[in-house]
Amino acid sequence: MKRDKSEALFEKAKNYFPGGVNSPVRAFRSVGGTPVFIEKGDGCRIWDADGNEYIDFCCSWGPLILGHNNAKVRNKVVETIANGTSFGAPTRLENELAELILSNNKYIQKIRFVSSGTEAVMSAIRLARGFTGRNKILKFEGCYHGHVDSLLVKAGSGLVTFGNSSSAGIPESFVNETIVVSLNNLAAVKSAFAEFKNEIACVIIEPIPANNGLLLQTAEFLKELRTLCSAEGSLLIFDEVISGFRVGFTGAAGYYGIQPDICTYGKIIGGGLPVGAYGASAEIMGNISPEGKVYQAGTLSGNPVAMSAGIAQLTECLKPYFYEQLKAKTEAFIREVCDYAASKSYDFSMYSIGSIFWIAFSKAEAIRSADEIDASGMDKFRVFYHELLKRGVYLGPSGYEVGFVSEAHTAKDLSSAAQHFCAALDLVFSTKSAS
Repeated sequence: MKRDKSEALFEKAKNYFPGGVNSPVRAFRSVGGTPVFIEKGDGCRIWDADGNEYIDFCCSWGPLILGHNNAKVRNKVVETIANGTSFGAPTRLENELAELILSNNKYIQKIRFVSSGTEAVMSAIRLARGFTGRNKILKFEGCYHGHVDSLLVKAGSGLVTFGNSSSAGIPESFVNETIVVSLNNLAAVKSAFAEFKNEIACVIIEPIPANNGLLLQTAEFLKELRTLCSAEGSLLIFDEVISGFRVGFTGAAGYYGIQPDICTYGKIIGGGLPVGAYGASAEIMGNISPEGKVYQAGTLSGNPVAMSAGIAQLTECLKPYFYEQLKAKTEAFIREVCDYAASKSYDFSMYSIGSIFWIAFSKAEAIRSADEIDASGMDKFRVFYHELLKRGVYLGPSGYEVGFVSEAHTAKDLSSAAQHFCAALDLVFSTKSAS
């Protein structure tokens, strides 16, 4: 494949943007080489600036559950744009999307639209602090919640510890309000509650951790978090920016049957346009301005064009058996690759839930915490990644990122991709590559 145009575009981009990109992982630092500049997408395929075609499993990092350039989403957006793009005033479309969500999601009673998942999480944290009158928050190592100051924190050295900032520019005082514990560790959570009695405003978790591998938690662990938060007067926040509308219309809350106090959403909710949201009971949401004293606002919140894309996409997600069919073809795809890898005795696994999957160069039955990830597998992933690119398969450029199957991926597309996966694995595990 020729990459001349992508390479030239990247060299030019480095004059404009830090690292040549507007989001760090796009820079290909984890896998090496030059980023692929995308020109267009349709269905499950994308084309780069050099005209190379790929089967896409990044799906814009998750939002495109219907695939690229879906006709129903596109037509709804075009229809809305004909009337204007932004008003800074209420529109009927906000009501329509809210009603669509709330009438099909028993876990929230009221919702507030924002413009990104990060903004949703930031607002949810402020709401939890305002509602409880407490300052500290508890998060888990291996869960990412956007670039919010108090959540860009990694675990410290103790069982229960204040974290260390994982980004410059975050005041130590912010970090000191964040407690970090390991995933799948109830003892650490209980110790934190004991040590910081009546100080923890909320526990925030990706109920399906999918930003640092796919670290699937047990239902028992998540249910115990619910019990502990209720007993301690802390709010439980489910960050469903990835899992919301992905594993089912009601996300992980519905999948596990657990009632969080606050849910945050993003990605799929916007139909490919920038939308985030947070929702909770009417009582908790009543603390948000202008009803309550917790302030949050946004010029483009509830943007009509973005609302229209969300309406079109979520309407399709409500079709009978939508999620069952998506899960079935994802599992068939994974089975084809994993059966081949097993036949060759390769140290390789694909973990999945619904239509989310993650590749790991390991044979572990389950990986539930960040410290269980074998970092040496990332060397193999780099080789694997570039071999897939050569064969016309596109993944997110990091071995810690998950992949997604969309409605637009057909059985034929997935079988073709599976064959490319198998060929790439052969090269990764060849004697020459291994040396």
